[in-house]
Order: sequence, then C-alpha cells, then structure tokens
Amino acid sequence: MIYFDNAATSSPKPKEVKEAVAGALQRLSANPGRSGHELSIAASDAVYQCRAALADMFRFPAPERIVFTLNCTHSINTVLKGLRLKNCKIVTSSLEHNAVMRPLEKLKKNGCTIAVAEVFFDDPEATVRSFARLIDDNTRLVICTHASNVCGVVLPIEQIGRLCKDRGVLFAVDAAQSAGVIPIDCSAVPIDFLCIPGHKGLYGPMGTGVLFCKSDLPDTLTEGGTGNFSASFVQPEDYPERFESGTVNLPGIVGLKAGVDFVQKKGVERIHQYEMQLLQTTYRGLKQTRGVTLYTPYPDTERYVPVLCFNVAGLHSSQTAELLNKAGYALRAGLHCAPTAHRRMGTLSYGAVRMSPSIFNHPKEIYSFLQSVKRIAKSAS
Repeated sequence: MIYFDNAATSSPKPKEVKEAVAGALQRLSANPGRSGHELSIAASDAVYQCRAALADMFRFPAPERIVFTLNCTHSINTVLKGLRLKNCKIVTSSLEHNAVMRPLEKLKKNGCTIAVAEVFFDDPEATVRSFARLIDDNTRLVICTHASNVCGVVLPIEQIGRLCKDRGVLFAVDAAQSAGVIPIDCSAVPIDFLCIPGHKGLYGPMGTGVLFCKSDLPDTLTEGGTGNFSASFVQPEDYPERFESGTVNLPGIVGLKAGVDFVQKKGVERIHQYEMQLLQTTYRGLKQTRGVTLYTPYPDTERYVPVLCFNVAGLHSSQTAELLNKAGYALRAGLHCAPTAHRRMGTLSYGAVRMSPSIFNHPKEIYSFLQSVKRIAKSAS
C-alpha cells in the first residue's frame, strides 16, 4: 500500500520514533513527577527533554509553558474553553476544521458571536483585509488554521498576528497541517496560543498534542492529580502542571521527541521543498488528466503545504478513493472534518479526494498514482 494520507497522520513513522517508544516502555515505565525514585526522575527528565526540543524548534522562550495534550483538538478546546469567553465576538476563517468550528458553535450558548473571514487562495493581503474588517471593539479572540487540511493553502498568520496585537485581540493558531512542515517562529510571530499535533508533520505517535501558551488561560479543561500541591483541592496555578492533570503519555512524548529530532535533522525547509515537489508533480499530472477537477491554483511552495483535493467526473469522492484503495493507494475522501473549507471550494455536497505525501514517498509512486487516476477517470467517462 502506497500511503498518501499524511494530512490525517504521518506514515510510516521514522525508525527512531518506533525505537524511542519501545525504549520508553522498556526502560522508563514510571510516573514522571510523582515519585522521588530513580525511574520517576528519569521519566521526568525525558518529558522535559521533549519540552526543550519543542521550545528550540518553534523558538518558544518558555519551555515550562509548553503543555502536553492528547492531540491538537484537545489543545484547541483547552484554549477556547479556558478563556471563559462570554458575550464577545470571535473571528475565524472560512477554511476551519471542526476542531475549531464545533467548540465555537458551543460558545454561542455563552452569548458569543462567530464571524468568518474569507480566505483568498491567491491573495494573502486580501485575506488579511477580510480579518481586519471583522475585528471590532467587542472582539476578544481571533482563531484560525495556519494551513488548510483540505486545500493546503497557508494563511498569512504573521500579518494576522500583528493585526491582532495592534488591536489588543488574542490570537490562537491551529497548526495541525503546518507544524513540522513549514517553519513557525514563536519569537517573531505574535501568537498567544499555538496548537499542534504530534502525529502529523512531527512524525510522533498518535495520542500526542502540544499547546504553547504565550498568554495566560484563566480556566482549565480538566482538574486532578499533578504531582505537586497535593494537600490542596484547588488546581495549581503553575505551568505546565496546571493543564496536565493525570499521568501524561510518556511513551508518546518520548516518541514525539524522537520525531522532533528527526525533522530537525532533515530540516523543515528541506522536507517542505521535497514534499511540495511531489505535490506539484501530482498537480500537473492531474491537471492534464481528462475528467479530473482540481480546486486550487497551482500550489507554489511559499503559499501551500503538501495537501491537495480533486474529484473524478462521474464518481463520488468516496468511490474514487475506494478504487484507488483497490489499486494500492491510501487516500481520504469526503469532507475531512472541514465542511467550511468544502463549502468554500464548492464541494460540500460530495466532498473530494485528498492527496498528501510525506518525506517517505518517492517520485515513482507519484507517476504510478497518476496512471491509476487516469485509468479510473477513463473508465468513469
């Protein structure tokens, strides 16, 4: 099976990640921060080493304010519910995943209004202006994706972040498709909350997520044991313990550290360049295939991550994906948990087939894939 579903989770995982997870289970099976014995101390150090590696990669100045979560969705919910948002305006984009849209929908019960800024695929400045028009005196938060999980377009978060800072509005970023894929410099970009998964572009295990908290969160999503201040029934104020109740996913965190090291060694820019070359070859081939529809302009390296969607005339997206599965290719069809993005592309009623390569794919796999699509399109015509 040739795997082109890396926007869902990266596969295969680097051997270093597999070895790190196995090693943690073999040598570090102790609860970090809960005991003073040697194994617990070693486990605590392993968790810290991952925080330090993440701080270095994303140029985040305070490792203690890097919180481990279950996944990117958990990070986003921690922010949206931890801010105690009531009777205010929240601005988001027209390309959001349900990880953002569903908690925003729930916040309407708190009197919040949700404003949606249009994203322009070929005009980042127009995208910034669409955000600027919606921010008013009642706006407390702007939250948006860094890169779409449906069409791969990259939002201009640097400019949006500066806009938020100038207007005194908090800024949260869903970096599910960009973390480890394109550089993110938290020391240069005014992001208050950065939400990332460990299992996609960072090549870590599933069940790992991270939340970078440059600003404070007034409330917690969960409360419980933290290993410190145990005599108090009140959740501690100190980061990261305040947001890490219960036992953390130690094997996952150790595996994530190995994934971060793998990406750092390869180089984020080098990985992105290679993956975009594969994607651009795919785009050109699909563009020349009769019966195939593409939904974005040509994906240049500066404004896109390696994600694209297409459809074959005469077939529902799920039918195309099933035929490709039988031919030996793993892709995802449907709405990709992002109906707003599909509404923006005009594919809400039937979805699309998503192709997302990784550093482990090869050009020959792209060429064979294009031939398979061509055969499918010819048979469907």
